Amino acid sequence: MILGKGAYLKQLTAATMQMKSVEVGKELAGSTPPSVFIGSYNYPDIYAGPMIAPVHGDTGIMDRPEEWISHCSQEEIIGYRMNLVRGKRLNNAFDLDNRFVGKLQEIVLSTNSIESEVSFESAPAGHSFSEEHTPFGPSAPLERFEIEAQRWDHSLEKVYSDTDLLAKDAVLDLHRQGTAFSTIQKAFSAGTMGLGGNRHLVPTRWSITACDTMIGDHLLKNVKQCPTIDTVRLYEYASLNNRYAVILLPTAWQYEWTEAFLHVLGNEEYVFSDYEGFKRKTGYSPLGGCYYSCKMAVLEELARQQRQAGVIVLREALPGYVPMGVFNVRENVRSAMKERPSEFENLKGALSHVAGRFALPVQRFVTETTLLKESLRQKQCTLSDFTGPRKIPTLPKETAGTT
Repeated sequence: MILGKGAYLKQLTAATMQMKSVEVGKELAGSTPPSVFIGSYNYPDIYAGPMIAPVHGDTGIMDRPEEWISHCSQEEIIGYRMNLVRGKRLNNAFDLDNRFVGKLQEIVLSTNSIESEVSFESAPAGHSFSEEHTPFGPSAPLERFEIEAQRWDHSLEKVYSDTDLLAKDAVLDLHRQGTAFSTIQKAFSAGTMGLGGNRHLVPTRWSITACDTMIGDHLLKNVKQCPTIDTVRLYEYASLNNRYAVILLPTAWQYEWTEAFLHVLGNEEYVFSDYEGFKRKTGYSPLGGCYYSCKMAVLEELARQQRQAGVIVLREALPGYVPMGVFNVRENVRSAMKERPSEFENLKGALSHVAGRFALPVQRFVTETTLLKESLRQKQCTLSDFTGPRKIPTLPKETAGTT
């Protein structure tokens, strides 16, 4: 019996163990995209290190999630990630004054891929899949780690040099300038931001949610001051064996994220949901980082439009879905928000449209939600308004960039 999303995701990630990653020996010369990974186990004494591909030249696409949704298939993305080898060394998160961490910081500050040479204590093995971070291939402890000099990104170098700038302000400044989220997150994780004495390594999975939250909270302060939209709007997108429906309501800010996992492992149909009202949510969402990634992605577009809305997001993961990190949610929702929305007179009309596109009956979503259910109750809608013959639409074999 599945008790919650965390338990279910453990089953999903365990099912990926048969996937093969690149095979390398104890010596490796290649290129880092640039990319690093900071572990969280036994914090603050954690394993940190570079991720290197056994090829030379520009490997940037292997660690650039912003470009994957519209350009790459799921198989291509997994192929990129399984070819990244993780080297690791035990390091206290607050110990930045050593050559090893200095090299990691050089990597995340660089503008291009970096030629690297490493020696491992043993041949790297295994791989890692997670709903929180992007997958990567085999790993092993490092004996030797060398990188070539590379030109630093000017914007990243500026925040690195400013030891009087708060890490939050650095993240927001970089986002405002249009720096890619993945670039900001890696630099934040490697301890290159913040007041000089407070800098430290931040585990990768923590840093992703921290950056999503800092950016999202900042955008929300602005959005709450904006006028509300005047119609119900529906944004849609589908890729990587997922469908998304973002419904904007003509109300003050409120937000609900609901995700369904349908027949990914077998015959299971699980629905998980969490929400917040106008006031800021307290405590960490039981749905994990995707709750914050989706919220940030929607707020980016609302802030651009200078409009406020209630937000209800429905997602379903279909057969073939593989957990690959919250980038999947962030970039799919970003893509949805770039599409031309459909407009409806009311929520019932939007849900009727969704009912014809989604595999899971809308009434099941309603049953598992709070804000959606309450919004329908206020409009005096009933579940019978959305019942009918069940349709099981399937995504095209290649779904990247389709609506």
